[in-house]
Amino acid sequence: MKERNLIKLSETTAQMDTENLSKSQLRKKEKKEFKLQKYNAKMNKKSAEPKKVKDSQVKFDDIIYKKNTIKGEKKDTSEFPSKYSPIYVEKCWLDWWIEKGFFEPQGNGEPFTIIIPPPNITGNLHLGHALTTAIEDSLVRWNRMLGKRVLYNPGCDHAGIATQIVVEKIIKNTENKSRHDIGRENFIEKVYEWKDEKMDSIYSQLKMLGGSYDWTRPVFSMDAKCVNAVKKAFIDFHEEGLIFRKFRLVNWSCSLKSAISNIEVDKLEISGPTYVKVPGYNSVKFGTIIYFAYKLFDSDDEIIVATTRIETMLADKAIAVNPKDERYLKYHGKFVVHPFNGEKLPIIPDNFVDIDFGTGAVKITPAHDPNDYECGIRNNLEILVLITDDGYINEVGGQFSGLKRFDARLKVLNALKEKKLFRSEKDHSMTLNICSRSKDIIEPLPKAQWYLNCKEMSENAINVVKNGELEIIPSTFKKTWFSWLDNCQDWCISRQLWWGHRIPVYFVEINNQVSDEFDSRYWVSAYNEEKALEKATKRFNVEKSCINLHQDQDVLDTWFSAALFPISFFGWPNHLDYKKFYPTSLLETGHDILFFWVARMVMVCTKITSQIPFKQIYLHAMIRDAHGRKMSKSLGNVIDPRDVITGASLEKLNDTLDNGLLDEKEINKAKAGQKKDFPNGIPQCGSDAMRFSLCIYTSQSRDINLNVLRIRSVRFFCNKVWNATRFCLECFDQVLEPFELDSFDITSILTDDVNNWILHQLYETVNKCNNCFSSFNLSEVATTLLSFWITKFCDIFVEYVKLYCKKTNEKKHPSNQEHLKVLYFCIHTSLLLLHPLMPFLTEELYQRIAIYNLDRSESITIAKYPTTLQFIKYKNLTVENEVDMLMQTVKEIRSLRAEFSYDTCCDIILEASPIYLNCFKKFTRVIKLFGNAKDVILTGMDDEKINTTCIDWAFSKDVTIKICCNNDKFNVNVQRQKIVDKKESICINLTDLKKKKFDQNFTSHAPDHVINLNNEKIDDLECQLKRLNLIKF
Repeated sequence: MKERNLIKLSETTAQMDTENLSKSQLRKKEKKEFKLQKYNAKMNKKSAEPKKVKDSQVKFDDIIYKKNTIKGEKKDTSEFPSKYSPIYVEKCWLDWWIEKGFFEPQGNGEPFTIIIPPPNITGNLHLGHALTTAIEDSLVRWNRMLGKRVLYNPGCDHAGIATQIVVEKIIKNTENKSRHDIGRENFIEKVYEWKDEKMDSIYSQLKMLGGSYDWTRPVFSMDAKCVNAVKKAFIDFHEEGLIFRKFRLVNWSCSLKSAISNIEVDKLEISGPTYVKVPGYNSVKFGTIIYFAYKLFDSDDEIIVATTRIETMLADKAIAVNPKDERYLKYHGKFVVHPFNGEKLPIIPDNFVDIDFGTGAVKITPAHDPNDYECGIRNNLEILVLITDDGYINEVGGQFSGLKRFDARLKVLNALKEKKLFRSEKDHSMTLNICSRSKDIIEPLPKAQWYLNCKEMSENAINVVKNGELEIIPSTFKKTWFSWLDNCQDWCISRQLWWGHRIPVYFVEINNQVSDEFDSRYWVSAYNEEKALEKATKRFNVEKSCINLHQDQDVLDTWFSAALFPISFFGWPNHLDYKKFYPTSLLETGHDILFFWVARMVMVCTKITSQIPFKQIYLHAMIRDAHGRKMSKSLGNVIDPRDVITGASLEKLNDTLDNGLLDEKEINKAKAGQKKDFPNGIPQCGSDAMRFSLCIYTSQSRDINLNVLRIRSVRFFCNKVWNATRFCLECFDQVLEPFELDSFDITSILTDDVNNWILHQLYETVNKCNNCFSSFNLSEVATTLLSFWITKFCDIFVEYVKLYCKKTNEKKHPSNQEHLKVLYFCIHTSLLLLHPLMPFLTEELYQRIAIYNLDRSESITIAKYPTTLQFIKYKNLTVENEVDMLMQTVKEIRSLRAEFSYDTCCDIILEASPIYLNCFKKFTRVIKLFGNAKDVILTGMDDEKINTTCIDWAFSKDVTIKICCNNDKFNVNVQRQKIVDKKESICINLTDLKKKKFDQNFTSHAPDHVINLNNEKIDDLECQLKRLNLIKF
């Protein structure tokens, strides 16, 4: 703006006719030319200088911990670096905590158990996992400090589909082989190699995040105890009849060559012709409907039908019409002829046909459409499969066999045109079903699959929420819970994969007998083949030698084993841990897997144990990037928490993309995204700053638009805490005697109302933190602590205490001891309050201040969290009101000084009503300190006025501030003219804004936010004008 104005000035200057200018105009011209010359000189200098580092490029001069501390030993805190460094602070503590067993369940307190939502072993953790850890670990640490017997159980999930996709891609890229080329056994070996590598990396990340997991109990979802639990649950459900095998139409992913459940299907709404990227194709056109004709048998008549999937007509088995549709009554019982295979297709009446949609006649392809499938079952039509498991047209397609399904689409359309059967193609709104894992278009295919009957279980899951036995937080998700469970269908639990829990069921073949795979009697479930053989011999009453068993090749849906986590983690059914820690206390996770995981855990575990698996469900928001986009590797916005903790250059961020999982086009796109968002990389912030920032963001209920660079501002807060503690220790040095903090009654030494005030603020902070932790409002916990540390403790109390700490010749004076003990009490309590959110920094500082507390705990992780009951004795509303009055006055004094840029230490006169006067008398020293006053003169409103040169402002009916300015630096006439000029400027702006406000053209066309902004500007300027009118000299 400044540059544009100066350019405009130069153009105006060049156009002026200097000969016709008055003296004042010439002076103005010269002044403008001087400004322009000055500007040009500045720009020339700037271009010659090396480019300054932008704020986002600021590098921290980090201090490194250099002591030779053996892993697991306590960190050496004998040195106290001059400034905060996360690299220094976060070193060694976690290993010591683990070695000391602080994270293992201790004592006989009330149990608090929580299991981690196990990260998939598909790769490294991202910021979504960091958010989960920040929330859960904060709650865990708070409960541990309250004296509860806490278990926070870590673990990882095998993630069947996702992991298999990743490993297959790596094998293809590195060996140019498929899993079928290397065989199932070798493939599983390679997956386990991947699992070992990634699980170590994931656990390393969780430790860097400061998660206080019990690392003696890590669980992998395919550990022996989990495998045993999965087998038992399947066998029990199968024997009860809840698990059954059925030939049905399923959601088939041709990319995965596997069935997926309904809730693993994404919906894409399109309103017209749209090209969609599909695996194996560049793009495929959707959003049109094709009309074509079937000729009647032995007639020239035709019936026109419409379809969005013209290729499926190759497997049509009938034409359906509504029995009430008079247009087609004469065709009931007749046939049309298939144009490619010559087959006669019956014309059948069926009520599912909508008379008013399209032509009122519907082609029926039972094997490839859910509605057609049901129609086919009702009318006893052949279920003719056209498309192979990998998405090709099979032999049923005749001349089109061997083509990929969407390539066949164009070929079939052209062939219909050649046969003169094509009638039209129109734009059409439709919904595409897309596999959430592979992004492939779902192909409905008839398959024999294993299903779990969820009807009774879903009803129970609804009831436990309705009757209050299970609480969902936020409660807004209850509506979603009920909606999904009310419509819960049989769950397809089998997957055509190699990686996962092999289905523990065996097909029985008996010598000299025909075994029917669709007859449930020939399927037995068992822990192993030996037990299956025992079951089969009893069932069929034959010798073992007459039986051959074949275990089902499929694996279970990952979510089936995940649904058992609350019990399988603890070794259900027989392990002692199961009896000790089940049911758990809380399930915390993202709201996106409410159905995939949370609801299914409630259904399955409640059915198995007759107890709900947890008492509360807390659902957090989903992390998106600063632009509101979903995190995606191909966008380059997936951030490894380690890169935020330790910092990462742009080059390092780019390197993470070259892992063989993205193609070149995706890598280039991702790198461009990283360069745009992080041109200078990510600054080092530390784990504490990241955790704290993420907790602040939890106030956003559904989506978090996370700006990673904002985390750095919390690092500055960490530095504030560091420096405040450092100052406190300097004050305590050789002055404060160690004392028993827990038993010491600090109220017995209080004489200063500022001390009473800070203790009241501490009580308010303790009370609010506990209440907010109880209600899972971690954002409010974080902002409450920020407010206390910065605006109450550091900005006011620490500054006030400095007055007493300067009395070096009176170190043992009682008033100093009072302030120092209150200071110690505050810093000690504040670190305890902050610990759940910032574990590393608080432990580092706690170990340094703990020497003055004879009641200290070995570690802050097991220290007692301050409670409202302990601190209510410090509640003091009277002193709070007084200090509020005081600080409002100080704020106005500072504001008045800033108005006139007058920072000289001078006398301040306060004319006040009796209530304010009494308050000011108590806190004169505070006013002097924060108002930069040489002396504070207090008078009543009706007292004789003091005659002196001053800035006079009656900012309220109770207080008038007079800042004395009897010195050469302050020119009253100049300052008075400043006020006049400022008021004139405000009045001009107000006139323009009000004119706009009442302009009908503006109010009828401008967006609401623009109108509101205009009104806010008017209110702000009117306040400024009112304030200036009250200032006198």
